[in-house]
Amino acid sequence: MSVALQVGIIVGYLILALLVGVYAYRLTDRTAEDFYLASRTLGTVVLLFTTFATLLSAFTFFAGPNIAYANGPEWILVMGLMDGIVFAILWYVIGYKQWLLGRQYGYVTVGEMLGDRFGSRYLRGLVAGVSLLWLFPYVMLQQVGAGTALEALTEGAIPYSVGAGLITLFMIVYVVLAGMRGIAWTDTLQGAFMLVMTWVALLWVLVAIGGPSAATATLADSAETAGFLSLGGDFYTPQWMLSTAITIGFGVALFPQVNQRFFAAGSRKVLKRSLALWPILCVLLFVPAFMLGSWAAGLELSVPAGDNVLPVILAEYTPTWLAALVIAGAMAAMMSSSDSMLLSGSSYFTRDLYRPFIDGSISDRREDLIARVGVVLFATAAFVASLYNPATLFEIGDAAFSGFAQLALPLMVALYWRGTTRAGITAGIAASQTFYLASLFTAIFPATYAGWTPGVVGMAIGLALTVGVSLVTTPATDERRARYFEGVGGD
Repeated sequence: MSVALQVGIIVGYLILALLVGVYAYRLTDRTAEDFYLASRTLGTVVLLFTTFATLLSAFTFFAGPNIAYANGPEWILVMGLMDGIVFAILWYVIGYKQWLLGRQYGYVTVGEMLGDRFGSRYLRGLVAGVSLLWLFPYVMLQQVGAGTALEALTEGAIPYSVGAGLITLFMIVYVVLAGMRGIAWTDTLQGAFMLVMTWVALLWVLVAIGGPSAATATLADSAETAGFLSLGGDFYTPQWMLSTAITIGFGVALFPQVNQRFFAAGSRKVLKRSLALWPILCVLLFVPAFMLGSWAAGLELSVPAGDNVLPVILAEYTPTWLAALVIAGAMAAMMSSSDSMLLSGSSYFTRDLYRPFIDGSISDRREDLIARVGVVLFATAAFVASLYNPATLFEIGDAAFSGFAQLALPLMVALYWRGTTRAGITAGIAASQTFYLASLFTAIFPATYAGWTPGVVGMAIGLALTVGVSLVTTPATDERRARYFEGVGGD
């Protein structure tokens, strides 16, 4: 099968997804609430699959199998079980409170919610700035994943830069044309398609190599991979696994594109049903994707340094058309992540930075224009940065997860404790972000703390300061706190 046909399959699928989104857009109202949150009407299936597809990114399809290929299948425990459960719990602990407040007061972003809670536009701007800072590398991660996937699938016929540019172009067009409703509908299609294609790929590979027993036996035959058959090892230490599970689980809950979906649910029942089904959906995807990576380690595949193992094993053991479909699904996953990120990023910029600091009386039409222009600029800047490919997919994704995780505990304290003060939550967010950034980009702090990662340590710092500073400073006015917690306590 020619390279042109491979690319045709991938582009054809992306165009189909685009057409579904454009059709949905024609049914939307021209309001900010409908553009950002689909007028808070998402049902169980759509909310579940749009969240699912939004989180299925290059980190899942490429970084995850790469980790399993290099270190063994315990990565399934970190992502599939631990984070499936951790995020499901946070979906209710954080998401339900946010949904109640959003329904009562019309909040669109978590920065808007906290800014109103504490009467501070600077806190609102801080949350938005931090969110945009960590959103940028995660958008870039999707472009890096698309570029490397197409380059590997076509054996270099399509350069990395063209693959990265392709998904950038599609996601710009898609987000500029469609809002949350179009994205949610397309995500539902893409999530179901990705789940089915991943299992088809797994079963096809297993048939080609003689089944699960034969695949596992190849791991035992090599001294380098024999350790894959036992739990733990130098890489999967208990502290590292727990640290990663915690930072990813809490980080996911504060990803703007995920967090805003808490505001978009149609009812309390929708939220509860979705969170109950979430861990099952995670395991159904992560098991086949990561086991493919693990089994590939015993199959003597040639995976060039810096490349992804999933396209290599598909090219070796599946028909070209199937490999192209799976990669199309992976690229759809990246697009479904990127389009939601860009939509959320534009809402954070227009509502939490532009409105309070530049023009508080901005019209709906001008806000809409600024949001769409911002999408183009943000995506283009991320594409330019992706051309330098500065780190591995895991390093990029892990940095973003841990960065967002620093916001989670101060937010939870504010949602549940009336005594939280503006100074307390500001200190908690600012100090934890400063510590994590310093740990990431300087040698001031150690790489680990008795095996625990800086991301978890930063979360502990943020919690301690939020509570400690709140105890010694003056809380918000009784009127503001009463109004806020009246919304939290509603049904």
